[in-house]
Amino acid sequence: MARTISFNDLRALKDKLPDGSIVKIAEKLGLTPDTVRNYFGGYNYREGKSAGVHIEPGPNGGIVMLDDTTIFDEALHILGLSDYPEHIVEKEFSELP
Repeated sequence: MARTISFNDLRALKDKLPDGSIVKIAEKLGLTPDTVRNYFGGYNYREGKSAGVHIEPGPNGGIVMLDDTTIFDEALHILGLSDYPEHIVEKEFSELP
């Protein structure tokens, strides 16, 4: 399933991952660590491959279209999140005292 996210949000998700997560994701999915890094905005194509990420310039680092969210979903799983960025739900107040 495809997904659109800002480049800055994708990088922030990667930055939240604990040490060793890139290697863990790579091993689980049978990829090289550089391919996983490339998915999150890296650019080492000698050691890694492209991972179905398309970046369009724009505000907030640009827009990223993820053709395959498998790596993204693994990162969410490691962080215990169901989505990223998490949507802030505003509480409704009936009346102020």
